[in-house]
Amino acid sequence: MFDFSTAIDRHGTWCTQWDYVADRFGDADLLPFTISDMDFATAPCILDALTQRLAHGVFGYSRWKNDEFPPAIVHWFARRFHSVIDKESIVYGPSVIYMVAEMIRQWSAPGDGIVVHTPAYDAFFKTIAGNQRQIAGVPLEKIDNQWFCDMAKLEAVLAQPQNKILLLCSPHNPTGKVWTREELNVMAGLCEKHGVRVISDEIHMDMVWGNHQHIPWCDVARSPWALFTSGSKSFNIPAFTGAYGLIADETTRNDYLNALKNRDGLSSPSVPALVAHIAAYRKGEPWLDALRTYLQDNMHYIARSLNAAFPELNWAMPESTYLAWVDLRPLRIDDKALQDVLIKQQKVAIMPGYTYGEEGNGFIRLNAGCPRSKLEQGVERLIAAINTLR
Repeated sequence: MFDFSTAIDRHGTWCTQWDYVADRFGDADLLPFTISDMDFATAPCILDALTQRLAHGVFGYSRWKNDEFPPAIVHWFARRFHSVIDKESIVYGPSVIYMVAEMIRQWSAPGDGIVVHTPAYDAFFKTIAGNQRQIAGVPLEKIDNQWFCDMAKLEAVLAQPQNKILLLCSPHNPTGKVWTREELNVMAGLCEKHGVRVISDEIHMDMVWGNHQHIPWCDVARSPWALFTSGSKSFNIPAFTGAYGLIADETTRNDYLNALKNRDGLSSPSVPALVAHIAAYRKGEPWLDALRTYLQDNMHYIARSLNAAFPELNWAMPESTYLAWVDLRPLRIDDKALQDVLIKQQKVAIMPGYTYGEEGNGFIRLNAGCPRSKLEQGVERLIAAINTLR
């Protein structure tokens, strides 16, 4: 019904992953598995809605708080997560990271600590440092191919008076961990106990595999909180810009919206982003479910191929995301040497784990959001590169 196998040439579209791969890897002629967007065309229902809106021909200033966008979000949370949200708590923003940065500015002061689970999405490090805050890392622990947070260690960090915010990544990037309700409840209780506010980045919420279930932070929250997310990862529409969030406290919500509109001049949203989200959340479910099946098959392919080549890896697909977080430590391969071979000999770009902090040493992050034909080339080249160094 939906075609995810036909490759689409993205060259010449100002594409970060393809056209600008040299910015990070130093070579333009690489097959990329890098930044977390996908090589698939977005859902047909989104394309149809955009075509209809473009045909109108007038693109003046607009409003996100209309009679279609917030209700579509309410519908999606109820449909996909069985979560009842208050329409009045919804806010808009140009991106999840902008919204995270703004709440960091509002809820903390320069020099304060922001608690994050590590390894962490690299934009978290940049945003925290860029706002003159300090990173308070709590390393996740890998046990039998699963990731866990030592809650006693987390509490010790949350209890430090300089640490004002827990910046939660749920599901977690890069490990793919899906937080259980029990874990979320414990974290919520600890944050309440120590007066720590919570910002939850849930941009990967639609990409949860198997029997795992995403639970929005709003369902467990106790202390002041903000939840930010977008359909950009799920429906491959980040180029439109546009994200949204939930802020329950009215004063905090108004402070955020005041900064958005009056300080930063961002009161008029991206109309394509609104159109795309409404279409996705009202009509895009069949496409998303078909995509999810394809992505899970891609992950199973990676597991079969890597484990056949290197049984000692015993790699298992993550609990969420289309980002394969591969632990190469059993192979005792030097990270820098592997990157050198991947880039210069195999002509492939795969994110080194150290991009995501010290705890990422010995890992790679391979973006599997692509047609199988491309993925096969990437995995074959990765295996060849590893064999070169063994």
